[in-house]
Amino acid sequence: MLRTIIFKLASAIHFVLWAPIILVGLVNVRLNNFLVITCARGLGLLARIICGVKYVVHFPPTEENGIPMLPNGNYRFDGKAIIASKHMSLLEIIVLAHIVPNAFFICKREIMWFPIYGWAFWRMGLQPVNRSRGRTNMKKLERDVAKKIMNGRTLIIFPEGTRVKPGNKAPLRRGLLFLAHELRLPILPVGTDSGLYWPKRGKMTAGTANIYFEPMLPCNASLEEISDAINRHSA
Repeated sequence: MLRTIIFKLASAIHFVLWAPIILVGLVNVRLNNFLVITCARGLGLLARIICGVKYVVHFPPTEENGIPMLPNGNYRFDGKAIIASKHMSLLEIIVLAHIVPNAFFICKREIMWFPIYGWAFWRMGLQPVNRSRGRTNMKKLERDVAKKIMNGRTLIIFPEGTRVKPGNKAPLRRGLLFLAHELRLPILPVGTDSGLYWPKRGKMTAGTANIYFEPMLPCNASLEEISDAINRHSA
């Protein structure tokens, strides 16, 4: 537990020291994005150094017996898809933001209220939703997301809506289906067991977390199919 306490203190200092740097980066979108992702990677480095939390990313096979697998008809020529990820800790956010080019997340509106960092998230193009007012205006959300995708961005969404503990499954929100169907985008599921090592609350544990990219699903996949794919290799 001592390592966890040290990590939390180091994280607070990390964010305080990075705040003026992030503030300067607001003047330019590309610089802002680079600094925010670098700050996030720094947090991951602290978790590795202090608590021994590492990670490895697994991708689905693209070849079978040396013969390239044929596209199954779900792939778009522009390579775009909605990445739907299991959410257990900050680790998958750090990893996905780093390895997925030009990514943006759908997030709670309250995140944008954080001083300096909220401004940087807005500058990055994160898409806020207001959950406190009941149903989200899905048509407006679709328009906003479509505009960013047309500008070369990739949407990452946590369809369970919150961080979950290992062994738990939260029902997926139907907004993912709406966006995938309306935008005609296939779904790329991502699973993880990061909650075993970096839980939402409590002690962090040394070990190697896994991030699993699963095979692509079509835009008309069911919530059950998506949930099964996300949880296939998750803790």
